[in-house]
Amino acid sequence: MEVRFLQFGLGLLLLLAARHAPVTAVRSPQCQSQCGGVDIPYPFGIGDNCSLSSGFNVSCKVQGRTSKPFIGKAELLNISLISATVRVLLPIATHCYNTSSGRMDFSGKWVNASNATYRFSDVYNKFTVIGCNTLAYISHMNGTSYQSGCVSTCSNLSYVTNGSCSGIGCCQTAIPKGMDYYRVGFDRGFNTSKIWTFNRCSYAALMEAAAFNFSTAYISTTKFNDTRNGMAPSVLDWAIRNGSMSCEMAKQNKTGTYACLSRNSACVESTNGPGYACNCSQGYEGNPYLADGCHDVNECNNSPCPSGGVCTNTVGHYQCSCRAGRKLSKLKNACDPDTGLIIGVTIGFFVLMVFCFSGYMILQKRKLTKVKKEHFRQHGGMILFERMKLEKGLAFKIFTEAELIHATNNYDNSTIIGKGGHGMVYKGIVKDNVPVAIKRCVMIDERQKKEFGQEMLILSQVNHKNIVKLVGCCLEVEIPMLVYEFISNGTLFELIHGKNKALQISFNTLLRIVHEAAEGLSFLHSYASPPIIHGDVKTANILLDGNYAAKVSDFGASVLAPSDEDQYVTMVQGTCGYLDPEYMQTCQLTDKSDVYSFGVIVLEVLTGQMPLKLDGPETQKSLSSSFLVAMKQNNLDAVLPSHLKGQESAELIRGLAELAKQCLDMCGTNRPSMKEVADELGRLRKLSLHPWAQLEAERESSQSLLGGTPPANFETIEDYTSGYPTQEGEILPMNPGSQYYAR
Repeated sequence: MEVRFLQFGLGLLLLLAARHAPVTAVRSPQCQSQCGGVDIPYPFGIGDNCSLSSGFNVSCKVQGRTSKPFIGKAELLNISLISATVRVLLPIATHCYNTSSGRMDFSGKWVNASNATYRFSDVYNKFTVIGCNTLAYISHMNGTSYQSGCVSTCSNLSYVTNGSCSGIGCCQTAIPKGMDYYRVGFDRGFNTSKIWTFNRCSYAALMEAAAFNFSTAYISTTKFNDTRNGMAPSVLDWAIRNGSMSCEMAKQNKTGTYACLSRNSACVESTNGPGYACNCSQGYEGNPYLADGCHDVNECNNSPCPSGGVCTNTVGHYQCSCRAGRKLSKLKNACDPDTGLIIGVTIGFFVLMVFCFSGYMILQKRKLTKVKKEHFRQHGGMILFERMKLEKGLAFKIFTEAELIHATNNYDNSTIIGKGGHGMVYKGIVKDNVPVAIKRCVMIDERQKKEFGQEMLILSQVNHKNIVKLVGCCLEVEIPMLVYEFISNGTLFELIHGKNKALQISFNTLLRIVHEAAEGLSFLHSYASPPIIHGDVKTANILLDGNYAAKVSDFGASVLAPSDEDQYVTMVQGTCGYLDPEYMQTCQLTDKSDVYSFGVIVLEVLTGQMPLKLDGPETQKSLSSSFLVAMKQNNLDAVLPSHLKGQESAELIRGLAELAKQCLDMCGTNRPSMKEVADELGRLRKLSLHPWAQLEAERESSQSLLGGTPPANFETIEDYTSGYPTQEGEILPMNPGSQYYAR
């Protein structure tokens, strides 16, 4: 095997350059500062008197048509003043199988930089070996002071991985500090003579670790060696090595050779061999080897402050500050919340908010109290309150708004038991767990506001077993609310037409309910003082208690009888199918208007039909019109249900029909009073129970018409709002927008 060792020419040149040469304190302006695109900063220089010393001389050579800088025979890639390093190209050692001779060709390398400015960097370089059957050595001075090696093997290319240099196809090892000479060789026991088909050559080089990235092509081809013509980049540390002078000695400048000339520079001990280097002081950048070479750095350009901070540049330094509410933490380099300021501001803000909120709530409470007092006054609450104090036995209560809100769980939808054009009806539980019905009306006119308290006082004194009892009212709201006893068994409308229609209720029971309702209306007309006109008599306003006893109710239309001829109803009220034709023409509500509506109720019980049908022939839409036509034609059977004809006596049915006919007379003066209607129903009930007692019933009826005693005592009158609950099938009022006391 032929073995050749080649000495790289860097060492000899640097050896000569390392002799103590006089320092050039000032660089000539004519000195070349660049070569081939590479900056040549002082203390390096090209040409005479351009460098600090001969050890820093750089030559600029033209190769082909390109200029390239060299230090000795090593091509210079770049110079760093900050890290005190140079990057150069150094030779690669090769060990290749010669297919012609059948022998291994070896090209060993050694590089000598002893006694010079430079040392091979132990930080940036690694001894790198490439091959599939290779053991290479790197040594210092015949292997006496330092020797190391690296072995790389692989049986085929399938085991080799791009980017991996861990012993399979490639290996790397570190070098010690202070190396100024090295020699590379290969172990002859490791060769590629048997694997030359996929790996003919092995390589070894001291090279820059960051510049190397292993490729599998380096095994099967000569790409690694050919990339830079047998050269690899390597890093050399440099220093001003005037003997073994340290920074402390150099600063004394006894020989006048101290190289750190800038006022804003600092001496830095060499980390690789004796000597020192110069750096600009913190906050400055530039060339510390030149007078005034270090200038201020604007650190703010590099955003050194934490997110949200403000950077302010100063000479040689910078300052970070944080926006209001945050405090700079130098330890964490972060803008942390200024807890002291935040706590203070928060407490102050909280106190201010509490103060403002308290003031606002006091003002709102006063305003609300004032509004409630005004509503209470407008609705006649003071008059009602004074009368209640005088009449201590009066079973009537003025509720607060808060009490009714609590009773209905803030008017929760689940407590709604009735809906209508006049408002909502809620079931509530008041003190002592008493269930009540609470009416929230839609609107009320100004006259009714003024008379409301007086009317409540009158109505509260009516007490009749067949009238829903008025428990109390709430006057401190814009539209007064009424509180009634709770009636649990639905309405007569539901019993005849609605959800309770399927119940097996006898005709006698229906007749009893109608009779009780007539007694209640008779009491309102004849025995209340002043008399009360219901205004919206219908089956939906006749409630049924647990024993199916009738309770007359009206949550929207009842009025006190007018005391003079000027009081006319200005808005049509009531329910279609029940409305008095005379009332429709005159707009004057009378007790005979209630009689007409009650006649329609008698027809509903008698026929089981709705008072108004929206479909069908025009002549059959109104139950009252169809009935009157049938009576005129003496054809009552046309409107009666078949089951009624066979079950009840013809005389009873004829009596009810005649009563209904009288109630439905077009002229109000010809209609009977509600007292007469009640008496007649009482007579007919006795007739249905004991047909042979007809003569006695007629005698009692005659006595009642001549003058009798009232059927109930005058204490309190009930509700004058529309009944609850209202069913979906119920006939709606003509004007569903009419308010609580709509006339």
